[in-house]
Amino acid sequence: MCGTCGCSGGSEGGGGTRVAVPHTHPHEGDLDHGHEHSHGHDHGHGPAVAIRGAAGGGETITLEQRVLAKNEDLAARNRAWLAEQGIVAVNLMSSPGAGKTTLLERTIRDFAGRRPVAVVEGDQETMLDAERIKRAGSTVVQVNTGAGCHLDAEMMRDALTTLTPEPGSLVLVENVGNLVCPALFDLGERSRVVIISVTEGTDKPLKYPYMFAAADLVIINKVDLLPYVDFDMARCEEYARSVNPGLRLLAVSATTGEGMRAWYDWVAEQY
Repeated sequence: MCGTCGCSGGSEGGGGTRVAVPHTHPHEGDLDHGHEHSHGHDHGHGPAVAIRGAAGGGETITLEQRVLAKNEDLAARNRAWLAEQGIVAVNLMSSPGAGKTTLLERTIRDFAGRRPVAVVEGDQETMLDAERIKRAGSTVVQVNTGAGCHLDAEMMRDALTTLTPEPGSLVLVENVGNLVCPALFDLGERSRVVIISVTEGTDKPLKYPYMFAAADLVIINKVDLLPYVDFDMARCEEYARSVNPGLRLLAVSATTGEGMRAWYDWVAEQY
């Protein structure tokens, strides 16, 4: 059981997660070191727990539990290793169907010959997205979380161990489709990107504020469908910045390629 979000499965829950590719054997200790590296997101404390005293006592004791302490330690190790290798890892998060995989496919094809790209695919089941990514031309590892609703730092470490990305490469992580739990788990990534689509409604930043507060960039995808849906771009941007004033937003269509140059420029800024 996940101590923060309550889901079952995953490395926090003691089972159910599997890396669905043949395992390779990199050098011993490649990802096992203790160097710290600062990170701009606050993924630290779980909720405070209030415990009422015995009947008639009226005393309240508040316990602060760092329920994500183990994950944070592993994430720091991942981040340090990635930094030593000059690898940029970007965590892509969205609800199901927002267009993460299509965005990845176009990015991989457009980056061909410019920079090595490796992908960590997170889904509860199947190899379907990993097969799409492989066809697009990238190395990929599929992480199936079973009943788990997010990736965590241990899954990320195992995926990196299997992928062995080249120094200086770009690692794109497609997290499990979910606008809640992935925001709580630091993977050791350089940056976080939230993808929403114009088909999902204008008010997503207000309904899922923690996700948008934790993001470095929001991509509003499927803008080619704007003439056919009820979506207010200006208001969505206003809502997003109400929970994260410094947030950057990009409007793109991963299908047609509209706006993708701005996305690639943003990726280049991460190096």
